[in-house]
Amino acid sequence: MMIEESRAYRYAKWCIGRNNRKVGRYVKLQAKRWLKIADGKHKSAYVSEKAYRKICRLLKLMVHPDLSCSMYEGLEDYAWFLVTAVFCTRRRADNRRFYQTALLEIARKNFKTFNSAVIFLLGMLTEPRFSRFFSVAPDYKLSSELRLAVRKIIKVSPALTEHFKVNRDMITCLINEIEYTPLAYSNDGMDGRLANLWLADEAGALDSYPVEAMRSSQITLPNKLGIIISTQYPNDNNVMIDEIDIAKKVLDGLLEKEDVFALLYEPDDVLRKRWETDDLVIYQANPVAVSNPDVFHAIQDLRTMAVLYENKRENYLCKHCDILYKGLGVEGYIDIQKVKRCRVEEDPSFWRGRRVWLGLDLSQTDDNTAVAMLTEADGVVHAKVWGFLPKDRLDWKSAKEGVDYRKLIAAGNCFACGEEVIDYGFVERFILSLAERYGVEIVQVGYDRYNAISTVQKLEEAGLECVEIKQHSSVLHPPTKLLKECVLKRTFRYDDNRLLEINFQNARCTEDTNLNKYVNKKRSAGKVDMVVAVINALYLLQLELLYGAYDFVVQT
Repeated sequence: MMIEESRAYRYAKWCIGRNNRKVGRYVKLQAKRWLKIADGKHKSAYVSEKAYRKICRLLKLMVHPDLSCSMYEGLEDYAWFLVTAVFCTRRRADNRRFYQTALLEIARKNFKTFNSAVIFLLGMLTEPRFSRFFSVAPDYKLSSELRLAVRKIIKVSPALTEHFKVNRDMITCLINEIEYTPLAYSNDGMDGRLANLWLADEAGALDSYPVEAMRSSQITLPNKLGIIISTQYPNDNNVMIDEIDIAKKVLDGLLEKEDVFALLYEPDDVLRKRWETDDLVIYQANPVAVSNPDVFHAIQDLRTMAVLYENKRENYLCKHCDILYKGLGVEGYIDIQKVKRCRVEEDPSFWRGRRVWLGLDLSQTDDNTAVAMLTEADGVVHAKVWGFLPKDRLDWKSAKEGVDYRKLIAAGNCFACGEEVIDYGFVERFILSLAERYGVEIVQVGYDRYNAISTVQKLEEAGLECVEIKQHSSVLHPPTKLLKECVLKRTFRYDDNRLLEINFQNARCTEDTNLNKYVNKKRSAGKVDMVVAVINALYLLQLELLYGAYDFVVQT
């Protein structure tokens, strides 16, 4: 069978359909990327028809325990896409597996554990002899669910039964002596394991340790795979949040990391506030509901109860809509694709003779410092932004945040200064050099008081007017709103800056009880110091803008 005739290919083509709103933006982006490979248009990857035919033969040998048909017939479309991408997408150079991480964000009752069991069985039947497989979960009960699902498929599949040995703590494929061991984070240590293939189930309830331990075990392996699966959980400090953030940066073209395959079944930002009435929220989080009316109607019933009863809302939104809900609303700030439309090539001559306002966000240790320079010309806000980070923590931060800081330094987006902490003296000298370097008049410097007193004193001694900007929602709401409006209207321009784009992607907004929105550092998905610096500068600039073309009221 040709790949173009496969259910995976047809599903991916359906996903990218122009008028198809039943899948979210990130699923569309992943489908588009994979189709480029499947169509033979990728320089370093291809989809192996030989591997695909093998997968098909094996799925025909497995019996679906609930549908009494072969797994080939009973597997869901999205699962076909996941399986085909993971097992059949290969590197042209050496025919090894192209994807090393597979990420599935999906709501409850979409057969994620069952499909994980299918993936494990396929791996056990295709991987090299003596390979070791592990699953990790928050506790033994959850860890056992995957083992039980694997066991169930083996027991109902006559072609498999005699080739597997099922024990309480291990499942062994006798054909190639591959062992699968379920691990519970609450009971088992993760270090010292050598995992050819591993799966983190319900990763939204895990911190980063199990995933880091599994990945560390694979460093020397040439053909490794890690699978991370979860619904949303009502906390914003888990490994799933981090992995989703990395995947989104990859899909948005902000991070060059092609070995990640991510199916993120979550509603688009524009839909999330309409969760009470808009059925697209259900469809985008629940791919099974698209083709199964019974599942769709069952989720509708749950939605009705969540609308009526506040105490049911968190569970419904997290588990059935993949929307993080913790009372106060948290939402993405600005669609990164709309931000990128405002990018322009650097032109130093543009700034000569301009009056500019600076925004400053100081920090220390593993945080970044940012300086933003803003001006207004013909109704357009122009920005140039720089970042600063400690030199000795450069590699550590790059690994932790998934950001190639050395590349960004080479591009002029940021500077390494100081050793373990940022050298504020370097930042101060940099600010004072801007007037001469760009030929600008610095009108004011807006700053957050935190860690800034000493720096502000030195800047004021050098003749700059510094204005404290209270980091309160009532103060930050107007420039936060204005910046978003400027981006959406394309009346915002910034010099080409990958790090600023990453910061915009990370930014999350919180709404207070008075409906004032502001970028919340603690609730954001990574560093946002550059965006904060832009907002601080815009707070100072807006007074002039307000009396021009912008209908906006300052709040203090």
